[in-house]
Amino acid sequence: MSSSIRPLTALLASLALAGCGGSLVAPDSLDEASGDDAFVDQIVKACGKLEMGRQPLSYLVQVETGDANIDFIDQTSKLYFGRIDREGYASHLNTFLPGDNGPALKCIFAQLDQLPGR
Repeated sequence: MSSSIRPLTALLASLALAGCGGSLVAPDSLDEASGDDAFVDQIVKACGKLEMGRQPLSYLVQVETGDANIDFIDQTSKLYFGRIDREGYASHLNTFLPGDNGPALKCIFAQLDQLPGR
C-alpha cells in the first residue's frame, strides 16, 4: 500500500468505527432523562380526570401495557423535549386516540407552559 493511501485508509476506518459506536438505544428513547417522567406525573395530577381517547388520562398513563399507553408516553416525551410541536402533538393524539381530547390537550399545554423556559 502506498504511503499516500494509508492516511486515507486510516481516516475511513476511524469514521467507520465511529459510526458503530454509541448507544444501542434509539434516540427517541423514553428514558432520556427524568424530566419527562416528572412532566407526565404533573399531567396526571392536573389533568388525570379529563378524557384522552374516551378514557381518563390517568388510566391511560397507569396502564403499563398497550399501544395507547406507549404512544401517549412517547408523544408526550417528544413534546417535553421539543421534538414535536403542540400542533403535531395534538394532531397525532387526536388521530391515534380519537375522542373529545380538547380539554385534556388544553390542560397538558397549560402544564407545559408552567415549565421553566417555556
